[in-house]
Amino acid sequence: MTRHEGRLGALAAVDAPAAELADRMVGLSVRGLPPGYADGMFVFTRRGRRGDDGRWTAVPEGRSVRYSAIVALGAAALPEDRQRDALAGDTVHDLVGNLLKELPAVANLGDAALIAWAAAESGHPDLDAGLRRLAELEGAVRPGDPVHTVEVSWALAALVAAHRVAGSGDGLSGRLDHARERLLTGLRGDRLYRHVLGPASWYRAHVGCFADQVYPLQALARLHAHTGDGDALKAAEQIAAGICAAQGPEGQWWWHYDARTGGVVEGYPVYSVHQLSMAPMALLDLADAGGTSYLKEIALGLHWMTSRPEIDDELIIEELDLTWRKAARDDPKKIVRGVRAVATAINQGSRIGVLDRIYPPLAVDRECRPYELGWLLYAWLFSLPRDTPGKQG
Repeated sequence: MTRHEGRLGALAAVDAPAAELADRMVGLSVRGLPPGYADGMFVFTRRGRRGDDGRWTAVPEGRSVRYSAIVALGAAALPEDRQRDALAGDTVHDLVGNLLKELPAVANLGDAALIAWAAAESGHPDLDAGLRRLAELEGAVRPGDPVHTVEVSWALAALVAAHRVAGSGDGLSGRLDHARERLLTGLRGDRLYRHVLGPASWYRAHVGCFADQVYPLQALARLHAHTGDGDALKAAEQIAAGICAAQGPEGQWWWHYDARTGGVVEGYPVYSVHQLSMAPMALLDLADAGGTSYLKEIALGLHWMTSRPEIDDELIIEELDLTWRKAARDDPKKIVRGVRAVATAINQGSRIGVLDRIYPPLAVDRECRPYELGWLLYAWLFSLPRDTPGKQG
């Protein structure tokens, strides 16, 4: 796909330099994935290490089923020859097969959902195994138990994808309805989503991070595109309008929000993956589903990657084919985040501005996790089908 097609083409019509950056980052992602792939699975991170000569390298660390599943989703949008480029000779079918073999040991609802989602979108014949494990872990969640918003969102996205390819057999329609209800009910009249659906610590119960907005927005947009669910579209529009209204003047997608009001609790860190991938992915899914287009906001977020008020350090590292993870405060104990959570729990809108002077956002987190490159491919190369065009529910 050239940048004049699909999502890149739509962005080019609004902001050509932003589209050129996104196109360049797609190529970087394909080149940057293989160094993190070993024995059929991706590492947890590639951590920057500076040598005596001052040059940076990126050292692989750990292993991650979750990040491997996200890469599978992104790489599935590539033709087979490019899949082999990104996966060190393997295909997405190979990677998804490896992930499905991991399922008996997968105990996290979100991880199982991502594997099932990747199996559905890649057309893997063992999708049923992913759906069974997802059902087992969903069944372990008792009524009233707290569950993370991100995991609930991934479960809904997985079931939408599975329902699209497999139909309503094996109770999929009922499971889809249950997942839909759980996510929509979780908004609870708030402006944005909270981090946890259900009971949470009093001082953090009102807080939702950026991921807690992006993944519900994406899942609900996809549900509407598949079924014409008007309530899902309405909720997705509300979340999109909320994060775009809160976007920073230089395109920053801020980190922590007061779910009750949509106000920003704490802006930093600002993550490269939010700017390049996650915000575009969710907002473009909304547009593909027939919702509002936010191409200008997407473009502004992309431009932050090349011109920022916070730091002079480059975040796109071409010689290593990666992006550094985030621009953050020099606050390793996360004092600002905690204090502002407590302050806003007690008094909505409280900022304690002195913290900005004590902990300015001058630090760079020099690591790159594979999912950052996987979502980048997914954001820009995927195109969401609309199964019920024009239907509003």
